[in-house]
Amino acid sequence: MRRPVMSICLALLGPGMAAAAEPALDPLNSPVWPSIRSKYLSGGPVVFDDRVKVSVPSIVENQAQVPITADARNLPGVKKLVIVADLNPIQHILTLTPAKASAYISFRMKVEQGTPVRAAAQTEDGVWHVGGTYLSAAGGGCSAPALARGEARWSATVGQAQGKVWRQPDGSARVRLRVRHPMDTGLARNNTPAYFIESLQMSGSSRDPLATLELFEPVSEDPTVTLMLRLPATDASVDVEGRDNNGGIYKSSLPVAPQS
Repeated sequence: MRRPVMSICLALLGPGMAAAAEPALDPLNSPVWPSIRSKYLSGGPVVFDDRVKVSVPSIVENQAQVPITADARNLPGVKKLVIVADLNPIQHILTLTPAKASAYISFRMKVEQGTPVRAAAQTEDGVWHVGGTYLSAAGGGCSAPALARGEARWSATVGQAQGKVWRQPDGSARVRLRVRHPMDTGLARNNTPAYFIESLQMSGSSRDPLATLELFEPVSEDPTVTLMLRLPATDASVDVEGRDNNGGIYKSSLPVAPQS
């Protein structure tokens, strides 16, 4: 009697809820996907969605600086975008909260071995929409020491930022930001402890957040990120405030480039 009752219940819920009741098979066939889902995507149903795209290079030349792009702009109502790498020793790469921004980010990360890289976009209804691809790479990116450590006065440049804002034809603003920081994972053989920027917040003249980034150790040294913001037309700059796990606070202002 239990099986017919369950079938009736699922039928009453509708096809969408019935599908969400059963976990979908992982298209990347990762052995750790159930753990990834439980650890980072709790609190809502999960669906695999082609509208969430992850781009990686076909050839990785530097395992400590791998360019990644996650794009969920074709998915309406995204309130959070989570990036994970299944087989990295530290799986969670970053989380973007796009308060007044597009569900899009381009950045660089460290990889320890070939791994699925995923972007999970949570929409306003609580559903996680997951896209991803397999990154083929040799190992060692997460356990390599930061290059800045070889400079005699590396600490003098920590927190220095470079960047600019460009107005786009569709009314959005493309922001590219680079912050000097070693982003130590704590996994290097020289026993250097973890030391990394853990948050970046961008805001306009109203001081309200435009976008917030939560960063983790696998983000590459001297983090470089590109975002798409909904910046008011009258704003001439974007303010950035960052904080690292040692309590360091970094502030900068990025100018808006004049339109041609």
